[in-house]
Amino acid sequence: MALSWKLVIDSTNAPVLADFWAAALEYEVEDPSALIEQLLTAGHIGEETVTEHRGRKTFRGYAAIRHPEDPFNEISGVGHGRRLLFQDVPEGKSGKNRLHLDIHSEPDGFDKLLAKLEDLGATRVREVNNGPAGHWWIMQDPEGNEFCVA
Repeated sequence: MALSWKLVIDSTNAPVLADFWAAALEYEVEDPSALIEQLLTAGHIGEETVTEHRGRKTFRGYAAIRHPEDPFNEISGVGHGRRLLFQDVPEGKSGKNRLHLDIHSEPDGFDKLLAKLEDLGATRVREVNNGPAGHWWIMQDPEGNEFCVA
């Protein structure tokens, strides 16, 4: 039986990075506001654990995105499939990522995808052309995490 998983990415501003990746991948930002209201009302968490982003309550230092076609819990907003969780950490990025995402364009959509990602805040780092093995760009998200566009 295959195991469930999520990819966790360290960040300095989880909600902003989640917004970038949701737009880049055409995913949905998870909305935990109903769960947060329940936990606050029951006294299980305090206001110090909560912040607001784009008019919704969210857990301070955390944000997640999920594939729009995957099932999710309607109260917590947590996806039960393909998802990325962003968590704020005190230290900044200090080296090359050991794990990264590759984003693949639609046929004939490579340049359009590159432009979209730059409009969202990504930066082109280096173009790679491996002849028959393909052509792609190494890019960085707004916090400097590397990813590839092929």
